[in-house]
Formats: sequence, C-alpha cells, structure tokens
Amino acid sequence: MKAFIFDLNGTMVNDMEYHTKAWQHLLNDELGGNFSWDEVKQQMYGKNPEVLVRLFGPNRFTLEEMNSLSLEKEKQYQQEYLPDLKLSPGLAEFLESAYQKNIPMAIGSAAIPFNIDFVLDNLNIRHYFKTIVSADDVLLSKPHPETYLKVAAQLQVPPTDCIVFEDVPKGAEAAANAGMGVVVITSTHQQQEFAYLQNVLHFSDDFTGEFFDNLVK
Repeated sequence: MKAFIFDLNGTMVNDMEYHTKAWQHLLNDELGGNFSWDEVKQQMYGKNPEVLVRLFGPNRFTLEEMNSLSLEKEKQYQQEYLPDLKLSPGLAEFLESAYQKNIPMAIGSAAIPFNIDFVLDNLNIRHYFKTIVSADDVLLSKPHPETYLKVAAQLQVPPTDCIVFEDVPKGAEAAANAGMGVVVITSTHQQQEFAYLQNVLHFSDDFTGEFFDNLVK
C-alpha cells in the first residue's frame, strides 16, 4: 500500500467516552433531551449539526445555533479529555516507522479543525501528515466516500493504494465506498458490528502487533 489514512477520534486517540459524555451533557442537561448513553453513542457520527438534526429533527435549531452548540460541546470535551490525552498504544511507533519509510499519511475526519488541532498540537504529531480533511472540507459526511476520496486526491495516490484506519462502522463503510481497505481499531465498536463489510483487512484493539509491523517493513 502507498498511503495510510487515519480517522481521528476513537482511532488515533481513545476519546469516544469523553465525546459521548460531552454530547449527553449537551443533549440532556442543556437542551432538555432524555437520551441514553447507548442512544447517544449510536447517533454520534458525522458532522455535529447532523447529530443534532438526527436527534431533534430538522426544525429545532438554525445552522448558526447548531454551530454554536457544537463548539460548546467540543470545549467541554477538550476540557475533560486533556489530562488523559494520548495516542492509542503502538501508534507513536507506527507513525514514526511509516514516516521513516516515506509512506504518505493523512487524516480524514468528521471532526472540526478545532478538535483536530487540539489533538495534533498537544501531542506534537502534525508533521507526520501530508494533508488533513476535516468536517469543514466536505459536503457529505461518512459513510459517503467524499472524505477519503478527497484525501487520496490530495495525496495523489489511487484510492486502491490506500489503507484506512477506522473505529466505527460508518467510517469503515466510507472506506469501502471509496474503494479502500480498512483496518478497524475496536476501541468503541465490536467486531461483529462490521460483519456487513467486505473491505476489512484486520481487527485490533490498538496499533501493536505483527500486522502493523509488517505494514511498515
């Protein structure tokens, strides 16, 4: 393979519990909802305004209100997560090995730049990535392939020569729709939840083990 593309939240950093907690606080405590942890987790994909529309309907908020609410949610998440912010086990070594082998790497995430910058700059890993495609850079969220196809185009690498690293079924489905193989990090979803996909190359709890060693040989 000629390029590695990483989802961010839940893949590079195991932070989805913090996102779920921040969403649940916003949805229930601030907006008067009554959503369970599992309901929030199930709907927590794509752009933040899309989450609000799925849970409250299309007419509850204006786009400006949703963007404001989204930013407040992300500030809450960052405040809670910063003391525990760290890369998934094995990822620091994997990134450095791929970097030394001149394997192009990129991020394709539904996160807003505010959250991507939070991770990259606090962990000092921005230099590993040749390009970043965020929620602000696409019209259509995962599972639509736009995010990953845009990354491949910017890397100038054919989609079939890319491996995607993901943690959620919708993201792995986006990789499939882009014609890319996917490595699933099972930090937030179980292996059986990906059974409908044919593009999964490997399942792992993190970035350690022989499979990852072989990718950067």
